[in-house]
Amino acid sequence: MRLLILDTIHGGGVIASALREQGLSVDCVDVYRGSDGISIETAQNTRYSCCIAPVHLDPAHPLLHAGIPVISHHLAAGMLIGDNPPEPFIEITGERGKTTTAFALAHLMPERGVLHSSSGTIRYPEMEMISRSSITPASLLAPAAEARAMNGWFIGECSLGVSGRGDLGILTSDTDYRIANGKSSALAAKLEHLKTCKQLLLPDGIRGIDHPDQHRVGAIASCDDTTVTYEYKQISGSFTNPLLSLKGYQEPLTCAAAAACLLGTDPAPLARFNALPGRMRIWEENGCIFVDASNSGTNRETTREAAAYARRNHPGSPLHLVIGQDEHAVCENFADADIRMAIEEIEPDKLTIVQRNQDYDFGSRYPESDAKRSLDEAIRDAARKPGSIILLAVKTWR
Repeated sequence: MRLLILDTIHGGGVIASALREQGLSVDCVDVYRGSDGISIETAQNTRYSCCIAPVHLDPAHPLLHAGIPVISHHLAAGMLIGDNPPEPFIEITGERGKTTTAFALAHLMPERGVLHSSSGTIRYPEMEMISRSSITPASLLAPAAEARAMNGWFIGECSLGVSGRGDLGILTSDTDYRIANGKSSALAAKLEHLKTCKQLLLPDGIRGIDHPDQHRVGAIASCDDTTVTYEYKQISGSFTNPLLSLKGYQEPLTCAAAAACLLGTDPAPLARFNALPGRMRIWEENGCIFVDASNSGTNRETTREAAAYARRNHPGSPLHLVIGQDEHAVCENFADADIRMAIEEIEPDKLTIVQRNQDYDFGSRYPESDAKRSLDEAIRDAARKPGSIILLAVKTWR
């Protein structure tokens, strides 16, 4: 059997290595850069049993129309994880809230296990960082093997879908956007892969999914102000956490509470769940208040929310907004138009732009605005004025 893998930079190389370890013959085509593997022309003139392609590849790509059966990277990852996955195996995908939901659920899990998210792969209960990698489907393979070796649970965050091997598949949001050169729905891709998980937890807005064991978050848990109330079978109760006043925590913590109920775990300990780095974590340095809202999901809405949160907790303090996108690639860009609108809506007292190609001209409104190459440089060079707020709203991997 000879296999063809398209896209070597979003986990395709990892899948190829895993398949070769199983004794299979594999060719790769670097469809985005054209620098690795074989050429498109060579692949077109070779006979293959199957083509493995990412869901974000333009469906017009010629190798998708070469008469070869095509499966996704997600499905390939599920096949490589095999029939003996970690137990329980919880898979999480969605446009927003994935990482916070994953950490909140890991906060509730008993004994030993592995959490894989965009923040890294962590071994519990030691909270030991094992590695850092992306959340492509291929990135699930190593942490799943680690969890299986230790007979522990596994929570895996994945972009644009799941492997489908999970005992519980979670979709954290029902928002959609276009992928594959604007020709496909990201939400449809996620739902298609979720269908093969044993059990599903979906946002309230999702309907019409053909699955025998699906649940809506709102049917199990709901949030009122800073309190989540939950009830499922023999588990019922409530917990209060001040983070629930933030939308960025309200939805993930409510989702995690519902997921815990499905897994037979009382989510009451989420009352002690703390803010994550890059997700509204606050600290003081030389009398200056830092509010960190920089992560892979940073956008106009989360930036506005962070500014309101900072001003609500520190009224009257001048606000220095650090906004933009780190030079490192992320799945969805922080669009220049959204950055402009966020700045206009927030009206900060001081402005720093991080790594943008556009020339921002704000006239006399921000005569002392500056530009930095990265979030780390912006933090390092920010003036620490006692009593001021430095809001970090840079889209970046953390």
